[in-house]
Amino acid sequence: MKIVTAHTADLDAETLVEARTLLDDVFDGGLDDHDWDHSLGGVHALVREGPDLVAHGSVVQRRLIHDGRALRVGYIEAVGVRADLRRNGYGAAVMTALERVVRGAYEMGALSSAHEAVGFYAARGWRLWLGRTWALTPDGLRRTEEDDDGVYVLPVTVSPDLSGDLTCDWRDGDVW
Repeated sequence: MKIVTAHTADLDAETLVEARTLLDDVFDGGLDDHDWDHSLGGVHALVREGPDLVAHGSVVQRRLIHDGRALRVGYIEAVGVRADLRRNGYGAAVMTALERVVRGAYEMGALSSAHEAVGFYAARGWRLWLGRTWALTPDGLRRTEEDDDGVYVLPVTVSPDLSGDLTCDWRDGDVW
C-alpha cells in the first residue's frame, strides 16, 4: 500500500481522471459533477496497490457558523475504497492522512456521512452533530433537516456545543 497526499494543483490530469473514475465506481454512478467539484481545491489522500488507485479522499476548507462564530473547517469529501478491497485498512489509511491535515490546519473537521459509514467515522473519534443543521444560501438561511442525522465533526481547537445549530456555507449540489 502506497499513500500519497497532494493538493489538487499538484495532481496531473491523468490522476484526477483516475480518481474520478474510481469514485464513480465506488458510488455506483452516484457521484455527480457537483460532488466531484466539492472534492477539489484541497488536499487529496490517494492509496495505490501497485499501479492501481484503490482509495481516495480529500479535505477542503469550508466556513461553518456555530455559536455566532465562523469556524475554519477541514471538510472531508469523496472518501471511497474500491469495492473488492473494503475492510482491509485502505479507508483508515485515507482518513489517517486527512485527519493529520485537519488537526494541523483547521479549528475543526466536518463531514457528511452515508448511513453505511457512520460506525467507521464514530470509531475514529468523529462525533455526530446532535443539533439542527442549516445552510446560508443566496436566498438566506435555510434549514437542512435531511442532514440533521448525518453530519459529524472532529473538534481540534474548538469545543463545539454538539446540540447547538450548525450552518454551512453555500455551494451548488449537496450543501453538506
